[in-house]
Amino acid sequence: MIRNMICIGCPMGCDLTVEVESGRAVSVSGNSCAVGKRYAETEVSSPTRMVTSTAKTADGKPVPVKTRIPVPKDKIFDVIAAIKSVIVTLPVSVGDVVIENAAGTGVEIVATASFS
Repeated sequence: MIRNMICIGCPMGCDLTVEVESGRAVSVSGNSCAVGKRYAETEVSSPTRMVTSTAKTADGKPVPVKTRIPVPKDKIFDVIAAIKSVIVTLPVSVGDVVIENAAGTGVEIVATASFS
């Protein structure tokens, strides 16, 4: 099977052509760098994404948050549900962990802004 995709690994946005067999990339073309090859291989076998959202404080104010590292694509909605269920205790600083193990992924959710 041939799969076409656009690389999001860097600003170049290369048009990639990936030959897929048994859920694995067996060849990648169109990439300008090694990042594109890695991106295509990962996207085919186990796609991940960074998740950004907002969590609420006790008074309902939003605090911007994100996953520290990308999570499996099939866990995105579970991670968002975990973020929506947490109440952030103030004060909070950039990088503070808001959730330790979001939706059982082992990934931390961290604040991306400081509030007191």
